[in-house]
Amino acid sequence: MILTTTFRLLKQHDACSERYAHLAKALGGVRKYGADTPIPLWRILETNGRDDTYWAFRAVPEDQVAWQDRIARLHTCDCACSTPLHGGGVVYDLLNDARSRNAIEVAEQYALGLATPQELAAAWAAAGDAAWAAAWAAARDAAWAAAREWQTANLRLWLGGSR
Repeated sequence: MILTTTFRLLKQHDACSERYAHLAKALGGVRKYGADTPIPLWRILETNGRDDTYWAFRAVPEDQVAWQDRIARLHTCDCACSTPLHGGGVVYDLLNDARSRNAIEVAEQYALGLATPQELAAAWAAAGDAAWAAAWAAARDAAWAAAREWQTANLRLWLGGSR
């Protein structure tokens, strides 16, 4: 199945007027193309770029919503697993907590029909816990580093040096 939208759906979903006009011009105009003529999302990618294509995902016909969800999930999982990092590696390598890696794997399985909504929700909650744990650890480490720096500067002052 090819995901599509139409000029009418884009308008109904409050498309950015400038990018809407850009697409219309690229396709020969709304009147010429037709307000309800299906526009493949790959065509929007070619004419308007990635950001507009991501946005157009919200303006697919009702009968394509399940397919849209599947493609969006698989694409997101692929980006997390294969987007290269400067200096080598991929984004997935940055996920140090198994709960975060598991959430990506379960989301991919869910998109393929191999995991249940309950398994997806549990993986999502566990990844959220991992994110909070990482945030608290980073905040704690930053606070300790600042305290050590202040103590060193203060000790230097007491020993007759300068901060």
